[in-house]
Amino acid sequence: MLQACNTRYSESIPDQNFNKDWLFQKEAPEEAKSIDFDDADWRSLNLPHDWAIEGPFDKKYNARTGGLPVHGVAWYRKHFTIENKYSEKQISIEFDGAMNNAKVWLNGEFVGERPYGYIGFELDLTKHIKFGEKNVIAVQLSPEDLAARWYSGAGIYRNVRLKINNSIHIPQYGTYVTTPKINKTKAEVNIETKIVSAAKSSEEVVLKTIILNSKGIQVVENLKKITIHKNWEVVENVGLTVENPDLWDLNNPVLYTAKSSILINKKIVDEYETKFGIREIEFDKDKGFLLNGNQVELNGVCMHHDQGPLGTAINYRAKQRQMEIMQSMGVNALRTSHNPPSPEILQVCDELGIVVIAEAFDEWKLGKVKNGYNKFFDEWHEKDLRDMIKRDRNHPSVIMWSIGNEILEQSRKDGWKVAKQLNDICHDEDITRPTTVGFNYYPAPFKNKLAEYVDIVGMNYWPENYNEILEANPDMIIYGSETSSLTSSRGVYHLPIEFTEKHETNHVSSYDVIVGPPWAYPPDVEFDAQEKCPKSLGEFMWTGFDYIGEPTPYGGRDNSTHGYWNDDWPSRSSYFAPVDLCGFPKDRYYLYQSQWTTESMVHVLPHWNWEGKEGETIPVYSYTNCEEVELFVNGKSYGKKVKGKDFTMIPAEYHDYKKGMYKSKYRLSWNVPYQPGSLKVVAYNKGKQVVTKEIKTAGKPAKISLVADRTEIDADGNDLSFITVRVEDKDGNMCPEANNLVNFKIEGQGVLAAVGSGDQTSLESFQVPKRKVFNGMCLVVLKSLETTGEIKLIAKSELLKEAQIVISTK
Repeated sequence: MLQACNTRYSESIPDQNFNKDWLFQKEAPEEAKSIDFDDADWRSLNLPHDWAIEGPFDKKYNARTGGLPVHGVAWYRKHFTIENKYSEKQISIEFDGAMNNAKVWLNGEFVGERPYGYIGFELDLTKHIKFGEKNVIAVQLSPEDLAARWYSGAGIYRNVRLKINNSIHIPQYGTYVTTPKINKTKAEVNIETKIVSAAKSSEEVVLKTIILNSKGIQVVENLKKITIHKNWEVVENVGLTVENPDLWDLNNPVLYTAKSSILINKKIVDEYETKFGIREIEFDKDKGFLLNGNQVELNGVCMHHDQGPLGTAINYRAKQRQMEIMQSMGVNALRTSHNPPSPEILQVCDELGIVVIAEAFDEWKLGKVKNGYNKFFDEWHEKDLRDMIKRDRNHPSVIMWSIGNEILEQSRKDGWKVAKQLNDICHDEDITRPTTVGFNYYPAPFKNKLAEYVDIVGMNYWPENYNEILEANPDMIIYGSETSSLTSSRGVYHLPIEFTEKHETNHVSSYDVIVGPPWAYPPDVEFDAQEKCPKSLGEFMWTGFDYIGEPTPYGGRDNSTHGYWNDDWPSRSSYFAPVDLCGFPKDRYYLYQSQWTTESMVHVLPHWNWEGKEGETIPVYSYTNCEEVELFVNGKSYGKKVKGKDFTMIPAEYHDYKKGMYKSKYRLSWNVPYQPGSLKVVAYNKGKQVVTKEIKTAGKPAKISLVADRTEIDADGNDLSFITVRVEDKDGNMCPEANNLVNFKIEGQGVLAAVGSGDQTSLESFQVPKRKVFNGMCLVVLKSLETTGEIKLIAKSELLKEAQIVISTK
């Protein structure tokens, strides 16, 4: 019998932000799950929260995971009340991610668990809620030692929401949007909407689906009458046509919104919004990757999920800034190595126009670390993979599903069986995107047939073999899923240039010629390999940003080595990236920019402060996307060099390339006698000067300079301002070897979120208001409160002129 009228259904209630007013305690007893447990002396905090980033750094922890306390047992508790008027509603809680081995109790009753810290999950609380009374939710996390190969963070580090739904509603991951046909005049949009019912009787409902354009204007609508039976679920397909669609593209990342509403007696009882883009992707063995019919070479980076000094506690602005910096280097693609990404990073990539390979696993059944995902694979891999795809398949930025990275099953004759199973799951959940794996053994995945059970083959660190692979497999599509792995430290230059992998300073030279691990090679090698293999989709270099942990070549071994990496303490962060942990570009950033961007640029290195080396020869490198560069020292020309014709010899050794000098056509170089003053490069196209860059010898440190990425931020309690701190001489030249300690004071409507310097060996806390600059620079991150006004940052250092900056909160 259908209900003609029902007052039990209220208006749709938006999901509630559930991040505030949690209580936290490490090493609490098991009784913490009880509703009456005394938590009066627990620490009060807001989520997201990463307890490990609070430190301290200590050699008793593994440098591979940052030398920070990423393991242990901790509890989070939250007291809350839900009004009696919601007593007939469905109540659930959604975690975007909790690191790691999450177990959840409500009022002392166990409601669920999720071992994998990178995947979101939702738990039904309805049965155990006490309406109108006190409720306590308790979350136990127990990340283990030797469970990760990089800094994982620890805690409820992503966002949490409370959901109050009518008994008939659209559930988690309830829509699937595809655009099966697109042309210049119209696009067919298909929306699958899942509806679930916990109602005690059947209902007549209307599913109303509208699409809004990027300006919020409705462009199409559909109304569909449905009979919903009690305790039931159904998937409804709705087809709509968008006239004159605005296509999502790298240079035009336009988003539409599908708004799905359930109406009972003309009342909206549930509403669900889905952001999506109208775009067409294609992968072709001859043409590569095509976006809306246009060929796109993937200039990609791999990225771990930490946010440098901020740790892993997710912050939208931190992710946005990271990807803006990557985009300025010429990046158009991201591989979320080696785990499901946060919703925020995909939102950022949707909005900026960056395509994404969303990666699921770093391990299958065979473990690389003792307590890694291999422990949970058999029980959880299918749910984890399906949930990742269902959550992320509406993002236009996502173009591939990666089912694994450097998995050890490559070397097993039956490893293909797991690859096939995961591949089939992906195709079952999403018919629009191909699968991939990052293979690092060669030729094992081909001999053992794993490569046959993914749609697109990713190769990690085999640049000289792309054409060989395609000759043997002419129908295969390949790309460099992980490339280069060169290491360097910002602003560090070791002379003479030589092969030495390690240095007494625990740093690596930014001449970018010192190859660390045996699989690694200079970026120049990959540039050349991509040119010689035009069928390759492109590359994803390792990594876009330095990350906490895995301090190769210091303490570093290989990807499957158990145990601690503390041989070269205090090295505790990676050296791999062209951008340091704070987001400051290293010289290698400009080498990539010279290949991946078209706006005229030129860069010169090293710094020009070499006291005591007057008259000695200093190698000078220049990177440019222009035709030729002329070098001047104190106004004297040392001649022009032509890109592609004048070569630079750099040390290299990798795989089949025996130790020797690699001939790079991507760098211009001169050897000049050092004399203090000015080092200047002038770049030319067709004989005309187009861009210059100059470095001057800095005098003694005299003052502090503060520069904010944004001087106006939102007063929402989450927004951030990233402030670059420089030590300069009296004329404003940065002092490239300065290491002054700078003290900070914050006043007004903000707090300190983090400090950092990019020094991979510093054991200073990220969370105290002081920092030693590293080679002239450090970073302060300020976070707004929820009140408008101003935040003032005051920076002081002994013998230096202090500096102040004011950030407005609106």
